[in-house]
Amino acid sequence: MINNGRNHKLPFDPDQAVAHLKAADPKLALLIDRAGPFTLRLDPAPSPFESLLESILYQQLHGKAAATIHRRVREYFGGDPSPQLLLDTPDEPLRAAGVSGNKIKALRDLAARTIAGTVPTHAAIRKMPDAEIIERLTEVRGIGPWTVEMLLIFRMGRPDVLPITDYGVRKGYALTFQRLPKTRPLAAEDLPKPEVLLKRGKRWAPFRSVASWYLWRACDLAKSTSATPSGRSSLQ
Repeated sequence: MINNGRNHKLPFDPDQAVAHLKAADPKLALLIDRAGPFTLRLDPAPSPFESLLESILYQQLHGKAAATIHRRVREYFGGDPSPQLLLDTPDEPLRAAGVSGNKIKALRDLAARTIAGTVPTHAAIRKMPDAEIIERLTEVRGIGPWTVEMLLIFRMGRPDVLPITDYGVRKGYALTFQRLPKTRPLAAEDLPKPEVLLKRGKRWAPFRSVASWYLWRACDLAKSTSATPSGRSSLQ
């Protein structure tokens, strides 16, 4: 575990990661110089069950609305519920907190799979490779690869995750590596295909999470200099 003050919770050396990326990819190096130091701070890392419970509640909602529902759920249970308590709870109090029917089904599936062992414990998941974590957690109803990739990057600090379907990563790539017309906003056809990201990303391994973070920063830099909306702009 690295303890360098800025990113004391990261399980890798960010300075080594940035040096590797700059040496491996001159165009990415220009972005890194513009964006400045790598300042990712990990979210608190509760159990996978608690992380995915929060992810399910936040899906397809604005942050403020989702935070309100999450707060109501936690107030009802007096904190995050255990999987068994969630299974034993009737739908009515969850609906009263604002949880939709589909999300209640997803939460119950999450709880059942946690009890069954498909969703690992906090101790177990720390020892698992990224691919196995994605395979296991995407068995949960309503949980796709992108959700697990965000958990890997922002909760677990895994260094080599490249979320190729993320809009912000794709937009950041287009802004950084492609010649774009300045006379119109970024269009869907400007975004790179997954195979393009994967090919370029080979240069960035084993620090593709750090490269992704800088691609999100490219969106923020574009937003600060124009009215073009960015992708993922709330960076830790």
